[in-house]
Amino acid sequence: MSDRNAYEQKLRAKLDELQAEVDKMKARAQSAEADARIEHEKEVDQLEAKRDEMRKKLDELRNSSDDAWDDVKAGAERAWASLSESLEKARSRFK
Repeated sequence: MSDRNAYEQKLRAKLDELQAEVDKMKARAQSAEADARIEHEKEVDQLEAKRDEMRKKLDELRNSSDDAWDDVKAGAERAWASLSESLEKARSRFK
């Protein structure tokens, strides 16, 4: 397996894990009080938007030429860092 394929699979696995976490947060938001629910739902929406952005980056990686792959990979890593940071913030607020 090439490094490129391994990297793509790693990102897909991380996105799957993130989706499971977002699903848990959605469930908690539904059982929260009205004010907290609104705030939790807003955070979940933000996470889902960043997740969608990450999926686009993954598609770009998959479809990029060998010459452009390093640049696209760097963009994907920045997007993942932003998504991870948002997830950590959301986790701390959902506790």
